[in-house]
Amino acid sequence: YVPTWLGGAPELYADAKTYFAIFCLGTPAAFLGFVASSMLRSTGNVKLPSMINIGMCFLDAIFNLLLIFPTAEYDVLGLNITVPGANLGVAGAALGTILAELASTCLLLWFLVVKSDKIALVGHPGSFLPEIFCMRRVVRIGSPIAIERMAMSSAQIVTTMIVAPLGPLSLAAHSFAITAESLCYMPGYGVADAASTIVGQSIGAKRPDMARRFAKINVIMVMVIMSAMGVVMYLTAPWMIGFMTTNQSIVELGSSALRIEAFAEPMFAAAIVSCSIFVSAGFTLFPSLMNLGSMWLIRIPLAYYLASRMGLDGVWVAMAFELCFRGAIFLFALSRFDFSKRRGIED
Repeated sequence: YVPTWLGGAPELYADAKTYFAIFCLGTPAAFLGFVASSMLRSTGNVKLPSMINIGMCFLDAIFNLLLIFPTAEYDVLGLNITVPGANLGVAGAALGTILAELASTCLLLWFLVVKSDKIALVGHPGSFLPEIFCMRRVVRIGSPIAIERMAMSSAQIVTTMIVAPLGPLSLAAHSFAITAESLCYMPGYGVADAASTIVGQSIGAKRPDMARRFAKINVIMVMVIMSAMGVVMYLTAPWMIGFMTTNQSIVELGSSALRIEAFAEPMFAAAIVSCSIFVSAGFTLFPSLMNLGSMWLIRIPLAYYLASRMGLDGVWVAMAFELCFRGAIFLFALSRFDFSKRRGIED
């Protein structure tokens, strides 16, 4: 039913259902890999999970090439190369992604369970059975984030439902613009991972002064980086969308959306890293409520209102405004945050 809920064209239903059904089979591996990656980062090992996840992206591209298309010959630097293909189409795209995730998850789990010098389960003394104290903290810290993630994903689906009535060209441009924008905000999530590691370790070492300095450095750094990325996104928007489609109408719609969003990148950066810093301090309720309220009380109503008046541009104006608002609130909250009174230190 998902393609119908999203307002997709009937001719897309079969492929969309196939992709979604196959992809869902791979979600346990994806979730397990995400958790393993986070655990390794929490020990200070940031490079290894990053390298494995980069490798997963290359594997995804290779598996997609082999599974989506039929066997074909390619001319590479004057050499005639035959590449075998399974010709599975959309199903091959889903299978390729699952296989890449499974390979990276197996590697991450091996390093986590066997090779880690801090939290390995194999070859180290002690019991690893769940304990009440640990489970209480997991529920206390993790529950707000879990609820927030579900609500944020639901809000993104609703945003797609708002865009869908604008027509297939707007829906395609919206999708391509989101993909292109990810190239700009991914550095922000990378810095956020680093910030959560070093701020969390500073709190664990009972150094709130160091935690605050690291938080400030990371916020300033990511705002500068994503401001620069915003400038690049504004200047190269037509090329970024044109790389994914040759339809000039989609290029124009997607480029306009990206240029609107470019102005929100600095505050988006502040929101990403500030949220990660709060979570690393064990303070998860406020950022979860902030993200949830900002998305559902500002972005969704404003996007619905502006979509009928400005089309796709209105939806992206609502997104940019909401991101700026969220970033400003997070910056204010972080400036007043007392790292010395977090429960993580008291425990």
